[in-house]
Amino acid sequence: MERDGEGTVSSQTQRVNNGRSISPGRVRTGSDPFLVTCRLFSFVTALAAILCIVVNVYSAVRSFKDGYDVFDGIFRCYAVVIAVIVVVAETEWGFFIKFWKVLEFSAGRGMLQIFVAVMTRAYPEDYGQRNDLILLRNIASYFLLTCGAIYIISGLLCFGFIKRARQAKEISREQAINDLQVIHDILLHACPVGGKP
Repeated sequence: MERDGEGTVSSQTQRVNNGRSISPGRVRTGSDPFLVTCRLFSFVTALAAILCIVVNVYSAVRSFKDGYDVFDGIFRCYAVVIAVIVVVAETEWGFFIKFWKVLEFSAGRGMLQIFVAVMTRAYPEDYGQRNDLILLRNIASYFLLTCGAIYIISGLLCFGFIKRARQAKEISREQAINDLQVIHDILLHACPVGGKP
């Protein structure tokens, strides 16, 4: 601790009445804007995939219920299963990514998303008087197709490598802050304000 010109003790850590401390020197940095953008884009992509799931489930139910095209219903069921894989991949669940390594990379995710978008958009074109279903199907498929194209472009530009490096840096920064807080709390309890341990 240092003494300033007036003989009072100044310290990086100021004590308050209840024994807690305030550390004015500690600077908490905000989240990385790149990682926030990636998380937001993953959320948007998951929403697009969920929209594709809804469209495909509705189409499959309609196909089986009316009995006009059982093969379309089976096709839609496969589209639902693959769209669920897209949604789970966007959560970046470690257990899932461990078995599907290709989905760790942006280009792999993008190709899977484009595949689901094409399955949602494809076959059959005739829904009778259901123009709302055709519109919803087109919106869902083009939305996911756009997300998939962006993923492929970001994969070609090595954004996945940048993202993983920044995630590792963020995790190590958070771990360092937590470790410093634990050390600070231990020292605070070991050396109370009165100076007697």
